[in-house]
Amino acid sequence: MQIWRSVEEVPADLGPTVVTIGNFDGVHRGHQHVLQRARAAAERLGVEQVVAVTFDPHPMAVLRPEHAPPTLTSIPSRADLLAQSRVDGLLVVPFDREVAGWSPETFVERIIVDALGARAVVVGANFRFGHKAAGDVALLAEEGRRHGFETEGVALDGGPQVWSSTYVRHCLATGDVAGAAEALGRLHTVRGTVVRGDQRGRELGFPTANVPTRAEEAAPADGVYAGWLTRQDTGERFPAAISVGTNPTFAGERARRVESYVLDRDDLELYGVEVEVAFVERLRGMVAFEGIEALIATMHDDVRRAHEVLGV
Repeated sequence: MQIWRSVEEVPADLGPTVVTIGNFDGVHRGHQHVLQRARAAAERLGVEQVVAVTFDPHPMAVLRPEHAPPTLTSIPSRADLLAQSRVDGLLVVPFDREVAGWSPETFVERIIVDALGARAVVVGANFRFGHKAAGDVALLAEEGRRHGFETEGVALDGGPQVWSSTYVRHCLATGDVAGAAEALGRLHTVRGTVVRGDQRGRELGFPTANVPTRAEEAAPADGVYAGWLTRQDTGERFPAAISVGTNPTFAGERARRVESYVLDRDDLELYGVEVEVAFVERLRGMVAFEGIEALIATMHDDVRRAHEVLGV
């Protein structure tokens, strides 16, 4: 996939395209349906390239930063997922106050027509664009007739709950990683580099790979989960019991992190290794134990249940 970080990077000889536009955060099943419709339009029109347009940062982070949602996917992860849905190019529009001030007509001219030479534009039925979200699918279709491109608004998917990035974030915030996976069409993951922790897990007989979380990135609610840890350097995948949050049993711990215990393994050296942690099922919420013995007994039960959930 080709990735352009600005309009100026798009090659002048790109040729005709089918364009699809959105934040595409998570590239969930609703997004995937829109992408399928874009590919179908390209095949019908004899156009070789489907180009997705997204924004960085999320527009809300510029317009109302106090209400900016945590992201489900980074731009690189988004690009990988879009490529899996047969998208050929990704234009990442740097979103700032200037872009936020563009009228819908200006957005169409600069992005859809001049930069990408669209023959068709495929978006979700609730798509809004331009200054103060003044543009909708009807206006986009009107602009398409003026500039010579087709417009398709794809009905929202899902049921009874419509699949959306907001819905996925809600699932994660309540610990419903299975619900998030249903909407995403895959397991939700957190990726990061393993850092050295306080070694408490190793002392208790459960050494963990610790990945710090960031407030701007979505992670499941505090609790213990069954899932998988994958090394990004070798591709090896291991079953794991995963703790998310601070450790309330030990006073003074405040940093929120994802701690993965690879089931029945104490020989792995993962410090400095980039890993991806995938969440399958929530086992329990986070608990402050009165003593180490109760904590260890519960951790043994967590491991047993993780084995059952993962079938290993």
